[in-house]
Amino acid sequence: MTNRKLNVIFICTGNSARSILAEAILRDEAGDRFNTYSAGTRPAGEPNPFALALLKEKGHEIAGLRSKNLDEFQKEGAPKMDFIFTVCDSAANEECPLWPGHPVSGHWGIPDPAAVVGSDTDKRRAFETAYTRMQARIRAFLALDPQEMDKGALQKHIDEIGALAHTE
Repeated sequence: MTNRKLNVIFICTGNSARSILAEAILRDEAGDRFNTYSAGTRPAGEPNPFALALLKEKGHEIAGLRSKNLDEFQKEGAPKMDFIFTVCDSAANEECPLWPGHPVSGHWGIPDPAAVVGSDTDKRRAFETAYTRMQARIRAFLALDPQEMDKGALQKHIDEIGALAHTE
């Protein structure tokens, strides 16, 4: 890794809940270490209202958050990614595009809070759980120093972060 601001993208199918949460959390907790993005393989068109409400409640800036297609990051002139994280099992199982520079990637799957049926209280609880899990992973990621690690060691740590999440 080089001594520059690194680019991170969180990918999910709809880019309306988990990846939006991850984008906002990393953006706000990373300071100036990372440029943070999110995208979907089949974007929902807009962020989930429960995701936006929770982010706002937690003090995150929600202006500018939008559901984006992964194609946006495959175009000429798009930022070169250093890290790619899938946050839903569907996106992880889809054929992924080739990324220039072979970025470090990881799967940090979290159950989809947008899929929860029930009362608004049930839905808010599901989003809170997803937020807490994603925040824990991001904080573990931020404890790493990618500028000082070789790619193999960094990949090992990224995989461990994803594996730990399955025991929550």
